[in-house]
Amino acid sequence: MSVAYLNGRFVPFAQAGLPLHDAGFVSGATVVDNARTYGRKLFRWADHLARFRRDCAACYVPLTATDAELTAIAAELVARNGARLPADGELQVVTFATPGPLGFYVGDAANGPPTLGMVSYPVPERYARFAAEGVTLALAGTQSAQADDVLPPRVKHRSRMAWHVAGESVRAWAEPGAVPVLASADGALDTPIGAVLGVAWGSLYFPPEGTALDSVTANVVRELCERVGVKVNTSPGWSLVRRADRVTTELMLCGTGCGLVGVRGFAHAPGRVREFPVPGPVLTRLRAAWAEDVSRP
Repeated sequence: MSVAYLNGRFVPFAQAGLPLHDAGFVSGATVVDNARTYGRKLFRWADHLARFRRDCAACYVPLTATDAELTAIAAELVARNGARLPADGELQVVTFATPGPLGFYVGDAANGPPTLGMVSYPVPERYARFAAEGVTLALAGTQSAQADDVLPPRVKHRSRMAWHVAGESVRAWAEPGAVPVLASADGALDTPIGAVLGVAWGSLYFPPEGTALDSVTANVVRELCERVGVKVNTSPGWSLVRRADRVTTELMLCGTGCGLVGVRGFAHAPGRVREFPVPGPVLTRLRAAWAEDVSRP
């Protein structure tokens, strides 16, 4: 049986759970991070920790554990649960924090203490298929995403209702396994598993600052672009939605679980699908550099 970490203890995964009066359940007030391993080593763990700590502070969720303590917990979790996997199996590691129990639900005057947990699960098999064949994206609609929102889109939190609705809304017309996409007002795209990047006029376009999740993997891709000589653009006026049918020559998806994969189809609506080469020339260069990064000890 796999194990999880919850509030200072490692417990069997099946026994880990939040009380019904925890703010993470009652209000969805949960800050989360999702990291993964390559060769059973956590990839860019320091970057994930920094984002998690920043987002906890931005969302007023107490985080008293030190980076060293969180790192030790993650290492223990990977060692225990990784031993249950096949030799080539890898893990995703989810760290989460909530304000803790809400006292008024049980007649207490005080809230808390805060909740801290960490769980892991095997990297889904579909990501290997995405890497080999590419992925199809299906446009589900729009979602407000402004940098000055009270909960800005750069924060990684547990509420997935928008993605649940998006996924169900495209199920009737998109190809099986298509990943739902939501567009911001300026046409930047985001998905439940990673950021969408587009190639046009010799540059790789990223979502404009503040319009999508602050993606650790997308930041790695920026570094790789500099290494292999690919121009980067974050123009606020760029719209992948409006231009995916015209000047965009490649689309790619990058996220913690899937890594860096090609998009072979972008479905705007039933019967309206733009196809892209997979892998395209820019993705080929970036994936070679990516392979070097993830193979480092």
